[in-house]
Parts: sequence; C-alpha cells; structure tokens
Amino acid sequence: MISTPYILFLGDAPDQLAAKVAQGIKDWRPDNAVGQLRLLGCGADLGIADLTLDQARDAGVKTLVIGVANRGGVISDTWKKVLIEALEKGFDLASGLHNLLRDEADLVKVAKAHGRALHDVRVPSVQYPIANGIKRRGKRCLAVGTDCSVGKMYTALAMDHVMRARYMKGAFRATGQTGILITGNGVPLDAVIADFMAGSVEFLTPDNDDDHWDLIEGQGSLFHVSYSGVTMALIHGGQPDALILCHEPTRKHMRGLPSYTLPSLEQLRDMVLPIAQVANPDCKIVGISVNTQHMLDLNAKSYLDDLEMRLKLPATDPFRYGAEKLVDALDTV
Repeated sequence: MISTPYILFLGDAPDQLAAKVAQGIKDWRPDNAVGQLRLLGCGADLGIADLTLDQARDAGVKTLVIGVANRGGVISDTWKKVLIEALEKGFDLASGLHNLLRDEADLVKVAKAHGRALHDVRVPSVQYPIANGIKRRGKRCLAVGTDCSVGKMYTALAMDHVMRARYMKGAFRATGQTGILITGNGVPLDAVIADFMAGSVEFLTPDNDDDHWDLIEGQGSLFHVSYSGVTMALIHGGQPDALILCHEPTRKHMRGLPSYTLPSLEQLRDMVLPIAQVANPDCKIVGISVNTQHMLDLNAKSYLDDLEMRLKLPATDPFRYGAEKLVDALDTV
C-alpha cells in the first residue's frame, strides 16, 4: 500500500495538462494532496500550497508522488536530484511513469539505505489471460474520446460519485496510473503486453449482479495514432453495454500530434459503435461528456444545448455541472 498523504511533484511540467496525474489526485482525493512541489519554469499549478520537502515532512507527508505524465515517461536528471533528496528526508516515492523507479540504480540504492519504498503503479501485478470474448453478467459503461486527456477518467469518476449518492450498484474500474493512485487498485493497461490487454479488461470487469455497473476508465482514442491500440482493447475486452462520447472542443490538434486535427463527435460515434458491437451487439451510445474548462459558462451551456439538439443525446460537463444526466441515461440500456 502507498502511504498517504502525498506531496505532488509537478517538476517542470510545461502546462496544466502535463500534470494530469497530480490534478486527478487533487480533484478526487483532496485529503491526500497536502501540497505541490514545482521546479523553476513549471507551467502547471494545482492551486494548493507550494511546499519544500522539509515543510512537507513537517506537515506529515509520507509519499512524494510524481504527478506528471510526460511524453515517453522519462525521469530527467533534474527530477532525480529532488527524488534522491526526498528519499534521504524520509519520503517514499510513487510513480506511474513508463520509466520505472525500480530501474534507476541510484534511486534503488538510496531507497535501500534509508529504508524507503519505491512504488511503480504502472507495473502489472497479475498474469492476465488472453481475452475469450465470453459475455459476462452485469453491465459496463466505457468512456471513449476524440483524443487523449479529454476527460474520460473524470467522466467515469463523476458518474461513480452520483451512483454512490443514489446507492446504485457500481464501481469505478481504473485502467491508468492516475486512476490507480486515486482508487488504490486497477489495471495499468498500457503496460500490459498487447496480446493480454483485452484479457486484462475482462479480468478487471468480471461477472456481477445484473444491475451492477462497472464504470471503465477510458484510455487513448481510436483516432490517436500513438495510442489507439489501448482504446481497442478496452472496447473489446470491456464489452460495454453503454458508451459515453468524450470531447474537448477548444483543442487545435490531437494531443502531441500537431499535424492531426480532432475528429468530430459524429465521426467518433460512427466509428466506435460498430467496433463495440463486434463484442456486444446490444451496445448503445447513451451520452456525451464535454470538457468545457476553457470555455465561459454561457458558451459552455450553449455548446452543450447545441450538441443535444444535433446528436439527440444528453450532453454535459460532468465535472462542472454534474454527471446526473449521464447516470440517468444508463436507464435506457
């Protein structure tokens, strides 16, 4: 188990989106987020206290969490100086990067010398099976996006929050490092060997009560040439009964791919449903989740109203306005 509370290390994150791991923890487990630690030139800010390592230790922090999801998941030499100092001052380290803490000999040496733990949450802890495609009892909802980092995890967590308040049967199923750090368990899907990815999603969402909903955290995008494979595994391994389309309308291009423009929600709808119905012929698209954080309230509400008229589906920003519409839409399945 990762000891709480945390100090969230933002390093030299170039923008807010690069700090999405830390942002997710701060938004969904605020009691665990005592403060942030930023380096010179950091372009992200969680709006919580900036702490030194000494201040964090005095505040009772137990673990430094690397809250940045940079391209390639690399631990730089600049970061490493801070990580070594943190170990020396009595903190454990937790990371969801592809560049594993346990593979860094100097970090391992210092951690051992000071009796500290290194937590790599992006390491599968189970030998997952190959998917068999057998229909499972219970119901499953998957968020799929026009791009990466458009709010798929937030959509599932917001729906989970509403369902808990209504005493509905359900569970958020984490498939990425942020979700695992928030909930404490899940499948680090993009670190699973390709042949076993769909099987790991089957493992994560087993047979359940007929009225139980698994809310599966989405990853990547079918339209993102870097990460489409993980999305396909979620669609076929999850065998969703319901799909939520996710979009961020102010983007100029795909995340990390400046030469690729975002597809429309109509394009996503028309592509994802036939693919989902390969594994579950009864799958339906039930709603739209829009990340409106960069839009004025009036513009956001007008945009959502227009979507509902155009696509004939309930549309909301579940973090800004609540996920009630999306949870209500599950009744149509």
